[in-house]
Amino acid sequence: MKLNIMAKKIQIGPSFSDYAEKKLNQKLDKFFEDEAEAKITLNEVKGQIVCELTVRAGSMIYRAEQSAVDKNDALDSAIDKIIRKIRRNKTKLGKRIKASALSQDAFTDTIEEQTEYNVIRTKAFRVQPMGVEEAILQMNMLGHSFFVFQNADNGTINIVYRRVDGDYALLEPSTD
Repeated sequence: MKLNIMAKKIQIGPSFSDYAEKKLNQKLDKFFEDEAEAKITLNEVKGQIVCELTVRAGSMIYRAEQSAVDKNDALDSAIDKIIRKIRRNKTKLGKRIKASALSQDAFTDTIEEQTEYNVIRTKAFRVQPMGVEEAILQMNMLGHSFFVFQNADNGTINIVYRRVDGDYALLEPSTD
């Protein structure tokens, strides 16, 4: 598993990098191939260390964010949270995890300059062809309330989102 560690407002030493690599290999290697990429972002907020762990494997992205007083505890909690998500959706995920890993240019963040509409961030990402159920699963794995994808059935760009009542909805483009 490839590992990338970023720190904001906090210093990390090589001991944390070694600890993170050991923990990820120990706990997550059984779920992912060697092509999986993990990104750890550490940030200090109000005396707490916030650890955001993102693992990319095939077309799936797994994300967990946890905070604790100690960075090692925050990382352990984030790893446990990802494992719970994987186990909860084990049968669905088993059908969908693909062998090829995403390329590094698949998901890029850029900060936009201030405009009159105050756009503060633009995210560019590769839209993956998938079914509606897989898109809902991916949205839940990321912990987001919506997800943009290319519908494998008809090739159009669609959006799934979670409604306030807990159900899901699909937005499809119309030519009318």
